[in-house]
Amino acid sequence: MGPVVNLALTSALFVGTHFLMSHPLRAPLVARIGERGFQVAYSIVALATFVLMVRAYQAMPAEVALWVAGDGLWAVASVLMLVGSILLIGSLIGNPAMAMPGADRAAAAPARGVFAITRHPMMWGFALWALVHILVVPTPGQIVLAGSLAVLALVGSRLQDGKKARLMGAAWQGWQARTAFIPFAGQVSGRLSWADAMPRPHALFGGIAVWLIATWAHGALGYMPAGLWRWI
Repeated sequence: MGPVVNLALTSALFVGTHFLMSHPLRAPLVARIGERGFQVAYSIVALATFVLMVRAYQAMPAEVALWVAGDGLWAVASVLMLVGSILLIGSLIGNPAMAMPGADRAAAAPARGVFAITRHPMMWGFALWALVHILVVPTPGQIVLAGSLAVLALVGSRLQDGKKARLMGAAWQGWQARTAFIPFAGQVSGRLSWADAMPRPHALFGGIAVWLIATWAHGALGYMPAGLWRWI
């Protein structure tokens, strides 16, 4: 078995077990072992499959890049990573998709800030992170690894729409009708205003801070310099 095939299989195992345990297997397992037991089992499977995937990636030999990541591509990637950081930080407050008390109230609120951009800002933040790594490290192994995480984020959020509709009923259905899955699709269609898509201060400034720290750490930990630090 080649290293890329091994990475693809372990990545498929990581993503596939997440989908299975989060959706078709969740109810039967909870009925058999209880909610607490399910959370323990889910965590063990997620950790074990993640370790397998990471070890398979670490075992990859040196690879030739499929294209050259010049300064122009790095600039695009840096902006995308900043957008992803803002979406991620903005998703931490008032997010109906998160399992938290008051999710119904959050779903009844107007879609503002990152939620006017997309109803799944956290998952799109992860997907943009994956895309950025593919753009600047365009090797087969990176494409398999990051692509798998992007699939987990975006397909998982699509599946979450159905799950939340079953769990929250009209509250989620109303939220889904007022928001968009694809970023800025609500603005392009005219359903949502561009002004409402302006990130709130905690998302904007928190996202910038996370972006600056994460890109600085990228170089400080011995990886390629990223973000503004690539040119400073």
